[in-house]
Amino acid sequence: MPNYYDKLDSVLRALADPTRRAIVERLAKSPAVVSELAAPFSMALPSLMQHLRLLENAGLVTSQKQGRVRTVSLRPGALDVLHLWLGEQRTSAERQADRLGMHLIRATPKET
Repeated sequence: MPNYYDKLDSVLRALADPTRRAIVERLAKSPAVVSELAAPFSMALPSLMQHLRLLENAGLVTSQKQGRVRTVSLRPGALDVLHLWLGEQRTSAERQADRLGMHLIRATPKET
């Protein structure tokens, strides 16, 4: 079992919620202040802050406070662990498909 599974679990838990996925999608475009992130959602600001805290604990976002304004950014490379895991799964599936393809080629009678 690869040693990055704890990080992967944390990222997947954070992205399991549609609100948090929407926040990550928004932050992929550019950093945003909390009030801007809250605008599309019909929830109280403390609830949004809870989502942001979970994303920050998972290592997906960072935030900076300047005066009374908190700016949130997607952390560079934050989704790399997810990309790595998906790549490993894709590689396994591709190997199985290749073996099936080879089997079908061998099993198909040749035309003369």
